[in-house]
Amino acid sequence: MQRIVECVANFSEGRRTEVLGEIVAAISSAKSVAVLGWESDVDHNRSVVSFAGEPAAVVEAAFAGIQIAAALIDMNCHSGQHPRIGAADVLPFVPLYNVSMADCVRLARALGTRVGKELRIPVFLYGEAALRDRNRKLANIRRGGYERLRECNELSDERRPDFGPRVMGNAGACAIGARDILIAFNVYLSTDDVAVARRIARAVRESSGGLPHLMALGFSVKGSAQVSMNLTNYRITSIHRALEAVRQEAQRLGVAVAGTELIGLAPKAALAATEASYVQIDNFSLERVLEIQLARRFAPSSE
Repeated sequence: MQRIVECVANFSEGRRTEVLGEIVAAISSAKSVAVLGWESDVDHNRSVVSFAGEPAAVVEAAFAGIQIAAALIDMNCHSGQHPRIGAADVLPFVPLYNVSMADCVRLARALGTRVGKELRIPVFLYGEAALRDRNRKLANIRRGGYERLRECNELSDERRPDFGPRVMGNAGACAIGARDILIAFNVYLSTDDVAVARRIARAVRESSGGLPHLMALGFSVKGSAQVSMNLTNYRITSIHRALEAVRQEAQRLGVAVAGTELIGLAPKAALAATEASYVQIDNFSLERVLEIQLARRFAPSSE
């Protein structure tokens, strides 16, 4: 019976296509692994690469991607709007077919051990793989970003890595975790005032008393104010519900929703619960549906 796990790797490079090309090539070279898609953002200076396959093979592919990113991305020269702590910034394992969350925790910890030992990169475990309660939330690890971690020659006891050295090199640190499916969904506003996006993000996100399982930040992207959201449990807070909350706040502040976009893939159940014309996903296509990508590459026996 086929076992498939997904890794959604975030790298701190969104401007040099040749660097992303080398990272994707390294990931693709792993046997029994398929790259499901990738995309970059110039303003965030960040790329997301989704790949899947047999658990052991996905770990090998993830290690290869981290190794190339560490060699080609110098965090001392990096600038971008999105919070980040390292060249290979975040790598979560997601259970898809015949793989449990416990399996993904083991994969994350195995990869973290190897990255810390062989590449000498500080590794923080997060999500279900976290060894400390504080690190379950990725935001706690990335608070202050790379610059704050770089301020100390050695990471303090409070922010000590789970694997690898306490001293950071040019590649920074890496967060490796295990989690459920997450939907990255961005909303563009009819204004270039990023303060408006930040006010809306603060109103709708869970940490500020908004919708459950919703993370949100405000950015300036492509000359427009953007509310960038992560839906960590789309069954409780759907794309439709998150967008409606943003729309209501935007209307209250005198602006409108100009358009939306998906980053990466989303399961068909999450998309079936939305109305395309209402959600205004400008970059939607069937290529964004997770099950379609998996069927093309692995033909899983069940959905």
